[in-house]
Amino acid sequence: MATSLCTHVPALFLLLLLLLLLSAPCNAGILRTCKFDAIYQLGDSISDTGNLIREHPFSPFARLPYGETFFKHATGRCSNGLLIIDFLDCLEKLKTALFIVGEIGGNDYNYALFQGKSFDQVRSMMPLVIQAIKDAVTRVVGYGATRVIVPGNFPIGCFPVHLTVFRSNDSDAYDGFNCLKGLNNLSSHHNGLLKQAIKELRKELPHATILYGDYYNGYMRLLNKAKFLGLDPNSTQKACCGIGGDYNMELNKMCGAAEVGVCKNPDEHISWDGVHLTQKAYQLISGWLIHGVYWKLRCGV
Repeated sequence: MATSLCTHVPALFLLLLLLLLLSAPCNAGILRTCKFDAIYQLGDSISDTGNLIREHPFSPFARLPYGETFFKHATGRCSNGLLIIDFLDCLEKLKTALFIVGEIGGNDYNYALFQGKSFDQVRSMMPLVIQAIKDAVTRVVGYGATRVIVPGNFPIGCFPVHLTVFRSNDSDAYDGFNCLKGLNNLSSHHNGLLKQAIKELRKELPHATILYGDYYNGYMRLLNKAKFLGLDPNSTQKACCGIGGDYNMELNKMCGAAEVGVCKNPDEHISWDGVHLTQKAYQLISGWLIHGVYWKLRCGV
């Protein structure tokens, strides 16, 4: 399973992150009352703040246009700027820590799907993935964590890369947002199993607060409220950094290649490179995530 440990943002960036968030509605500010001294996230490229390019320094993620919006240089983040973990981690260090275990499973399912596995074969993998997530949460709590968020999977049927690879001539394969229903059903199935696993973990680990992070509906909200949120309704399923096709991406010419361009305003896009989201999308989802779980974190207790 391709996962990476993403710890809190380097100290040199903390002030810049705080200033950025204060320049717009700062949802992360409400977490101050939780008195976290750090935020740790275990996940894949959705949350990786630089580990990938340490292992693969010549990958496309190690050079512009990745990082162009905020850092003005590539940091290893698979976006044009900040990630969800960055928007959650702009707080002073106090006495406790918040752990985010996930998003996990996306890469496992993608590898299987891109190798031609059927939807039923991918579903058969899910119990193993869910068990791995349960094991990870149990271990983290065993190390002393008392508050854990476990995000679900995004609706991959709305991602440009999946829309490109699995495009269909059957109009019934698409929903009202032009997302592939079959792929979104896979994500929903994973998320349903994950919610059940979280219920079991709460019984097994009653001293810990373990919450579900709803990435799926956060993403769907971007599609549903695109114009209201300042997003371009005509570009919600097009990669900002990409080239060619209905979704502005080709698998043999991915973001970072010499001939691949970048859209004029990434803040109007949801997808950065067809696989990962833009800084703006991550900022919006992080705000909804915070407001969705805050009262359940028992920060005043």
